[in-house]
Amino acid sequence: MENEKNALLIFVWEVLKIVVLALLIVIPIRYFLFQPFIVQGASMEPNFHNNDYLIVDELSFRFRDVERGEVVVFKAPNNPSQKYIKRIIGLPNEIVEIKNNEITIFKYNRSSVLDESDYLTKNSLILNSTKFTLKENEYFAIGDNRKATWKGRVPKENIIGRVFVRALPINAFIKIEAPAY
Repeated sequence: MENEKNALLIFVWEVLKIVVLALLIVIPIRYFLFQPFIVQGASMEPNFHNNDYLIVDELSFRFRDVERGEVVVFKAPNNPSQKYIKRIIGLPNEIVEIKNNEITIFKYNRSSVLDESDYLTKNSLILNSTKFTLKENEYFAIGDNRKATWKGRVPKENIIGRVFVRALPINAFIKIEAPAY
């Protein structure tokens, strides 16, 4: 009887050590390095679809700035409990103008029309005319499905991280890269 109790205690102790060790490894990774995100809605089609399972890199932006074209997850400016996935189009201190199905970036008295042909189809380019002047530490984000998306300013502190990998569905697994403009 005593041997059975000792064996049970040893078993419980070993399981407890494994669970604690696993938590010590998983929790920091989940809360400080990478986190899962499930796409909800059609605002990022044709590149991301409803229920795509993504891995968000939370570490990169601690060591470098956000780049134009990166797909990011952020806390909604008017409702921080809600998270959005959008593409960064405008960078701090730029003016972003949407007009005639084109996005023009103005900075330092120069302008350039953004070539989005790497990730958008011609059908995605329907937008209302608007203009945003970005402040320091402010970005302009918009979904790839221009017909059905939120667009607007995102404070730097609201950005959680960049989309690193689409993990599910398995047949669509891919590492996500920012386009070269």
